[in-house]
Amino acid sequence: MSPRLTEALTNVSQAVNAELDRLLPVSDAPDSRVHEAMRYATLDGGKRLRPFLVMQSASLFNVAESAAIRVACAIEMIHCYSLVHDDLPCMDDDDLRRGRPTCHKAFDESTALLAGDALLTKAFEVLANPATHSDPVVRCELVADLAHASGGQGMVGGQMIDLQAHSLDLDVAGITRLQQLKTGRLFSFSCESGALLGKAHGELRLALRNYAHDLGLAFQIADDILDVEGDVAEVGKRLNKDADAGKATFVSLLGLERAKSQADMLAEQACRHLDPFGDKADLMRDVARFVVRRRS
Repeated sequence: MSPRLTEALTNVSQAVNAELDRLLPVSDAPDSRVHEAMRYATLDGGKRLRPFLVMQSASLFNVAESAAIRVACAIEMIHCYSLVHDDLPCMDDDDLRRGRPTCHKAFDESTALLAGDALLTKAFEVLANPATHSDPVVRCELVADLAHASGGQGMVGGQMIDLQAHSLDLDVAGITRLQQLKTGRLFSFSCESGALLGKAHGELRLALRNYAHDLGLAFQIADDILDVEGDVAEVGKRLNKDADAGKATFVSLLGLERAKSQADMLAEQACRHLDPFGDKADLMRDVARFVVRRRS
């Protein structure tokens, strides 16, 4: 990772953590346990990649940081809720996430389920608040787009296919669609939200959408590669899950070396989509190249 990307990611992560801490206060009421679980699931770090993309895309349109940080937190709440639910015994049944016990292991299954539900709904509360944008039309667009990206035609739909993947004869096109829904739609929202906040449409928004499409696929191929040759201590979660479950992946279908070449190609293609923004989008180009080289 380049020094400038490391510094930028650190700065965004610190800002997002501070805002999440404010948006998810500690409670001493009888419902405090669910609030503790929500904080456990969101304030434990992670790369904050989706919030970073929100902040960077917003900067392309000179959006106020105070608005962008709220959208960044909303997308992170959605992402963290999905991880909490994915880790449950009824889903992927994982004990480890980001190098520490999953939410249902640290608390219990019922609390983890409720914490995920609460994070999901809190995200839309944040977007709908006038503090996110003064224009109610923009707020409605943000709510609608995030609902589409995270619901049955997006992340949830992709997860449904993933749960059935062991019994489906998925080819590369099938795996690509699965990952576009499960992972890609949230990347698209993250990248396009800056254009929404800046009231930009047309070719510039399309450029961000195309960038997100290739970035999301590159990210997932890299994830499949890590599942095969990663180190548990670095990755922070159980490996070889897909192979153990008999699921097709980009690596199993393409082979390891071809998968790596495809990820590199997608990363460079993603960078080219940012040409209309010139050097203002250099950090987003750095992200595209980072996702295919990461070790966690």
